Amino acid sequence: MHVTRRTVLAGTAAAAAAALAGLPAGQATAATSNGTPAYRWRNAVIGGTGFVTGVLFHPSVRGLAYARTDIGGAYRWDDRTARWTPLTDHLGWDDWNLLGVEAIAVDPGHPDRLYLALGTYAQSWAGNGAILRSEDRGATWTRTDLTVKLGANEDGRGAGERLLVDPRDSDTLWLGTRHDGLLKSTDRGATWAAVSGFPATPSAGGQGVTLLVSAGRTLYAGWGDSDGTAGSVNLYRTGDGSTWEAVPGQPAGTSAKVPVRAAYDCRTRALYVTYADAPGPNGQSDGSVHRLATASGAWTDVTPVRPAGGDTFGYGGVAVDARRPGTLVVSTNNRWAAVDTLYRTTDGGRTWTSLKDAAVFDVSETPFLKWGEDQPKFGWWIQAVAVDPYDSKHIVYGTGATLYGTRDLRHWAPQIRGLEETSVVQLVSPPVGEAHLLSGSRDIGVMYHERLTASPSRGMATNPVSGSATGLAQAAARPSYVVRSGWGDHGNGAYSNDGGRTWAPFEGQPAIAKDAPGPIAANADGSVLLWSFVHWDGTKYPAHRSADNGRTWTGISSFPKGATPVADPADPTLFYAYDSDTGNVLASTDSGLSFTVRASGLPAGDSQFKLVAAPGRSGDLWLSAKWNGLHRSTDGGATFTKITSCWASYTLGFGRAADGADYPAIYQVGSTEAITAVHRSDDGAKSWVRINDDRHQWGWTGETITGDPRVYGRVYLATNGRGIQYGEPVR
Repeated sequence: MHVTRRTVLAGTAAAAAAALAGLPAGQATAATSNGTPAYRWRNAVIGGTGFVTGVLFHPSVRGLAYARTDIGGAYRWDDRTARWTPLTDHLGWDDWNLLGVEAIAVDPGHPDRLYLALGTYAQSWAGNGAILRSEDRGATWTRTDLTVKLGANEDGRGAGERLLVDPRDSDTLWLGTRHDGLLKSTDRGATWAAVSGFPATPSAGGQGVTLLVSAGRTLYAGWGDSDGTAGSVNLYRTGDGSTWEAVPGQPAGTSAKVPVRAAYDCRTRALYVTYADAPGPNGQSDGSVHRLATASGAWTDVTPVRPAGGDTFGYGGVAVDARRPGTLVVSTNNRWAAVDTLYRTTDGGRTWTSLKDAAVFDVSETPFLKWGEDQPKFGWWIQAVAVDPYDSKHIVYGTGATLYGTRDLRHWAPQIRGLEETSVVQLVSPPVGEAHLLSGSRDIGVMYHERLTASPSRGMATNPVSGSATGLAQAAARPSYVVRSGWGDHGNGAYSNDGGRTWAPFEGQPAIAKDAPGPIAANADGSVLLWSFVHWDGTKYPAHRSADNGRTWTGISSFPKGATPVADPADPTLFYAYDSDTGNVLASTDSGLSFTVRASGLPAGDSQFKLVAAPGRSGDLWLSAKWNGLHRSTDGGATFTKITSCWASYTLGFGRAADGADYPAIYQVGSTEAITAVHRSDDGAKSWVRINDDRHQWGWTGETITGDPRVYGRVYLATNGRGIQYGEPVR
């Protein structure tokens, strides 16, 4: 298998800079050119919020662990500081598909070695996967580009691990793929080749190899493409690394199921395997847990509880206790009736105890985990489970939103500091008030950030609670008034009269808002709302207007379907819209009652092109048209001029002007030279300076960006999986 190899320096210089600045690892300063002050980048703290798909304690180093996520990279845990350090923030714009981590592997005999299998999507439009290998626990990396695709954000992403260091030879690695069988490397991941003797054949759209685990010197591989017929095989093994065979006597009832996870208890020589009738994390309705006595080949069904009646679920995570023979933990998954739990056994699976039954939760550090209710749930999407090999009572498990940990098997709290996986879609930085930031994200809705260094104390915006946010807007001349839209259980739109601290639902909403809530805007004084509607499948619907704070709504036939409404920040009678289908910019001079075309012939064909209005000015519009460049209008959209200082612009926002400058600072994710990066301009886009560095890139960052109107130089950046990044000049 031909590969491309190149070295990625992910930590050496940056770690040194961090030490000099007195910063924790991962918060290094970024030196920029042209005398611009260095920038310090940090996460605006929320805490988790995404699917943690794998957790792995190092078997021979106390306090060392690693975590992987489906879209937000990999992390290293330091027990001394009780904090996760991100390891893949150096992956840039062109490598956005590598922010999903399919699998992690460590070398028990070489504690500093770490391997990652990267690749978010296995679809035809996505790039191939890659292997990152490190000799210093992820501080620096060497990369191998694969010729196959991986799928860290696809069905089955909680299975695994699919990457394994051979216990007989630490130079040999194995990689299970979804559609290309089993791969092997004999030079510590530098080159890879398909294993010709592996007996299973991948199926289109299947899971392929779901897990790799060693039991002594024997390797086992789970297979997710069995057809369920008599004799179907979903578990293979090799004793010599060359010849693979079906594991004999595979349990009845598992031939149609997917082996999700496996763990080996070396003291009792027992291999435990969890099964489900779908790869998960969704769609599972049945499952089981089986024990294989590897010495005799005898299988035993040790399933804690089988689904009954309306309580349907599968089994996911499994982890053995290295200190206590016969002690292990398994998780249910996709259990909505009785809610998911962890089961623990101390006798090899003969009896089990549900850890949920006595669990006491403290989520004060990340209050959003209450989801608008009085108490948090035990969790869902539980497929990552780990037991600390040095502390039997230290158990952690991942959910679709966090990592929970316990030190006494009863009291649980998020063990998530430093791990931020939010997919952010909306950012507003108010000009006044307690909070410098409001955010809207997928899955966790809107948040009010009264502090940037702690999770919002109010958690998600409630009344109503919404999942994914689709719109967030503030009235420019009345900043206490904010509106939001998103997918909710009890209404999909709401307003706030205190800057986003508290919310009330609109008294009415258009019927289409139930199925297709889209972006929303408030005019300068908050007297008029425009709400656009786009279904999740891309279908666009007519926008609606309200002049009574959302009590009643009227359709606007002249507004381009699905477009994002843009309010003029100075004149409450003016609204704008960019029509991505035609390349036209439209304007309304009657507070959104009607729209007419102002400019035509602009780049078209991409709904992600973004029109924004400069603060404090009427008719000053900027259009980010990706690789078609940046365009500006100073006459309310009648004419546009292409900006020549950059050749690509993906998103753009404004912040407080530099001292002595007569125009707000402009922040942009775009390209002025060869690479796509984060830039700032203090002279109205005549010139730009890059303000991030090669260590701080975070994959795809083209959703939204905004500066702080009160703090010059501070910028907030939305990422797709690494939360809200904010940068400040080091003074």
